[in-house]
Amino acid sequence: MTIAPDTTRLGILFVLAAMLFISVNDMLIKALSGDYPLHELVFARTLIGIGITFIILHYEGGLKLLRTSQPWLHVLRAMMVVMANSAFYAAIVVMPIATANAIYFVAPLFVTLLSIPILGEQVGPRRMAAVLVGFGGVLLMIVPQMASGSGELGWVVLLPVLAAAGYASMAVLTRKLGQSSRASALSIYIQAAFLIVSILVYLIAGDGRFVDQDSGDSMVFLLRAWVWPETADLLPMAGLGVLSAAVGYTASQAYRLARASVVAPFEYVLLIFALFWGWTVFGEWPEPMVFVGAAVIIAAGVYVFLRENRPVPVRRG
Repeated sequence: MTIAPDTTRLGILFVLAAMLFISVNDMLIKALSGDYPLHELVFARTLIGIGITFIILHYEGGLKLLRTSQPWLHVLRAMMVVMANSAFYAAIVVMPIATANAIYFVAPLFVTLLSIPILGEQVGPRRMAAVLVGFGGVLLMIVPQMASGSGELGWVVLLPVLAAAGYASMAVLTRKLGQSSRASALSIYIQAAFLIVSILVYLIAGDGRFVDQDSGDSMVFLLRAWVWPETADLLPMAGLGVLSAAVGYTASQAYRLARASVVAPFEYVLLIFALFWGWTVFGEWPEPMVFVGAAVIIAAGVYVFLRENRPVPVRRG
């Protein structure tokens, strides 16, 4: 199929918009992390996002699209996203947003590895070598920080890697399930998982019983007590829900309107947006080695992608 140049340019604009929305989402969550637990922010975001997604589902065919013959694979996929989200957002509480995103860019390389056992795909020596080079880029970033950091920072730098592995698992399972499920249905399964998990965490730890003055910032963010939102915070909380739906729509439109080989490299602009928000809002600037490691990971990721010639989105849902 030949894609018109104007459509291709529109696809690029959509992926740039998706990356901007992701960066704003990360910035808002970090800005709110000092007063609210992650599961409360997730609950508020998902409550709005799932409503918007149900509207999209209605126009795609209605509730019948939610029927599936592989419910446990959907559950596993949703749990991978919940785990990945929790790991990534726990990381950005104590480390620069740009650093967390740079490490997270290893996700497409995890996808290549996971496609071997899950999808039965063959990965040649060139792609495998690129994957190993990309993981070397991760080591360039995390080893110095683990060596020089103390206490919580030592293990927190591993959280974006865990997030990348979780999202890669989700991406591979999406390829497997996407043959029989629509995008809106796949999104609703994930949104439902976020709602259920956030409610369960509230019931188990919503009074803050599992955190004290010795708990690190990441653990406090994950398990602090729920509080009624301040009036000034209601708008950004609602914005998180709108952003969640907007990311799904714009990213899907990008890959629908343009070839994946054209669109995917533009996803790395997320690092530029993350640098901007980290510097202007939080006064953050990554260590020099982060830029070196990010360059290695991005080069390896682009090479692997071009060899595979299919979308491996870095977006977080």
